Amino acid sequence: MANTLADGATPLPNLTMSVEHTDAIAIEQPSRRRGKAKILKSLQRISSSPALAQLGSKRTRNSPYGGRAAVSSMSLASASSPRSYDISYPSQSTMAGYSTAPTTPGLDSPFLNNSNGSFSGRKREQGSPSTSTPTSPLSGLSPRLMASFPEESTFPEVIEDYFTLAKTTRQRVRRINFDFWGEIPHEMRLAILEYLLPKELVRASIVSKEFYKACFDGQLWTCFDASEFYKDIPAESLSKIIVTAGPFVKDLNLRGCVQVEHYKRAEMVVKACKNLINATLEGCRNFQRSTLHSLLKSNERLAHLNLTGLTAVTNGTCKIIAQSCPSLEMFNVSWCTHMDARGIRAVVLGCPKLKDLRAGEVRGFNNLDLAQNIFETNGLQKLVLSGCTDLSDIALRTMAVGDDPEIDILTDLPLVPARRLQHLDLSRCNRLTSVGVKTLAHLVPDLEGLQLNGCTALTDNALMDIVKTTPRLTHLEIEDLSQLTNIFLSEHLAKAPCAPRMKHLSVSYCENLGDTGMLPVIRACTSLSTVEMDNTKISDLVLAEAASMIRTRASRTTNSRSRPQVGLSMDVFDCQNVTWTGIREVLSRNSEVSKPTGAQNEATYPTQIISMKCFHVWQQTVDEHKRRVLKGDLPAAARLERKWAEYMMANEEAGAGGAGARRRRRRAREAQMLHADEEEGGLGMGGIGRRRRARSSGCAIM
Repeated sequence: MANTLADGATPLPNLTMSVEHTDAIAIEQPSRRRGKAKILKSLQRISSSPALAQLGSKRTRNSPYGGRAAVSSMSLASASSPRSYDISYPSQSTMAGYSTAPTTPGLDSPFLNNSNGSFSGRKREQGSPSTSTPTSPLSGLSPRLMASFPEESTFPEVIEDYFTLAKTTRQRVRRINFDFWGEIPHEMRLAILEYLLPKELVRASIVSKEFYKACFDGQLWTCFDASEFYKDIPAESLSKIIVTAGPFVKDLNLRGCVQVEHYKRAEMVVKACKNLINATLEGCRNFQRSTLHSLLKSNERLAHLNLTGLTAVTNGTCKIIAQSCPSLEMFNVSWCTHMDARGIRAVVLGCPKLKDLRAGEVRGFNNLDLAQNIFETNGLQKLVLSGCTDLSDIALRTMAVGDDPEIDILTDLPLVPARRLQHLDLSRCNRLTSVGVKTLAHLVPDLEGLQLNGCTALTDNALMDIVKTTPRLTHLEIEDLSQLTNIFLSEHLAKAPCAPRMKHLSVSYCENLGDTGMLPVIRACTSLSTVEMDNTKISDLVLAEAASMIRTRASRTTNSRSRPQVGLSMDVFDCQNVTWTGIREVLSRNSEVSKPTGAQNEATYPTQIISMKCFHVWQQTVDEHKRRVLKGDLPAAARLERKWAEYMMANEEAGAGGAGARRRRRRAREAQMLHADEEEGGLGMGGIGRRRRARSSGCAIM
């Protein structure tokens, strides 16, 4: 029955149809496979299909897995195939013939872990030959993963399981012929070369052109100090350095540099250096006057100028300095014999920033106009007039208080501003007396250093008021003042406000000074670092007091490996009353090691010692003892001190019952009488119950 359905036709009614059963052999329906076996069966069918080879597609393209590693890079087998460790890959010959031979091993393969059904890495048998030429096992990997392996590498060994990525190490490729010096920045080269000395820079410049250019770069020579190496560098190299680095040089020191004494080399220096701030030409005796004037005119920024001992310096040179160098702060023309105080006056008037003036042994300082100009400017902080024999009391008074100052009725002091002087050197100004020096009192409150060596006319009256009104005084030199007495030291200097700050004291060749004056000073001046007492009447008591003062002020340490430092330097040579026993006392304190006590469980060691300059026969022993102490070998130093004391005792007391005993008693008696004379005003040893002895000027040695 043919029923046609058209648009709008009614549906056919339900028809009951009968099914006829034939006598054909019934086909059993395959049982439903488990998931894992089903996957393996499908993979086996796909891998052995000839269509895959015919189409020429990669095995991984039809892989049911989408992980990072492709399953098709391995061959899987069914459970019925035997264990096999050799896997055959289709070669080019088999691929050309579309071979359909099965290439997958059974399920019992090393790639399948039977215990948990997971895939494991493929293991390769050593020495198992392959029957056909295998293709690359990485053909099925993703392009990104293949890029991490070399082209001709084998399948990487898997550590844990199939899905673990292989570990590879990349080797660093070293650059061939790497030029380190040529590729670093120029600034870094200069920073490296800054650690070289000037002599080493000149030697390094011959390595290559690049080194030559870098070593003579002007930035390395902004501070050119030739005073330390001018003897080791040829004149041509020195001139070349100055010319090359001239525009960069700011600090030029040619002290004693004989290479630039030739006028041609000096002209090269002048033409090259245009930005000098500090210039030192001390010792360049052949420096021409015209060359020096050109140098001064072309460097208007000069702040420190040292022309010590130059014969080319005249009053005209000082006028050029006053006109061309308004920023000058330090001016040194000591021992310039072709100029006088008139040139100094021009500099003082033309350089308002001048703070440091050094004009030792310059003539004409009795000029009152110059003294008045120094008083009016009142800008000098350091004034050195050592050896100016023309300096008089009137000129010094004018520098301090002016020409006609107003006097205070109550205090009888001039009403003038205080001077800014911090250092004053009037050594060897023979015309000065106590009247002129005394005017400095109350006018120099900031004074830190005072030198009056060789002013033989000064007395105690000249210094009493000065030390009382200078609380910042730290350096005092009063050598060769024969009229100075112990009263000044004990009653004024030891009780002055500057005593705790005193660091340097020189009283050498003051023949009237002894223990009476120096003992209070040593006790009061606890910050002393240098004491010069040669050719005085001090005795062993001063040395013992100095050793006790150092031990008190310096803290001791418990570190046995610590090395002490020199805390006090003393000059006691040519002191008749200083004996070897005083020297031994100092040496013993220097190497003293205190033993543990009840309150202190550890031994202590010194941190400061005393350095001495004594009688030349003992000086070698003293120096060796100091060397051992500074080295930290205190036992060896103590052993030396003990051996030396035994030698001195054996040498002096030879014949204990004869001349040695008498010599020892006579020395003790003379020292006791001398000490009594100083304390009691010459009463001597004439006490009750004692026999008076005649005082004879015996041999100083015996």
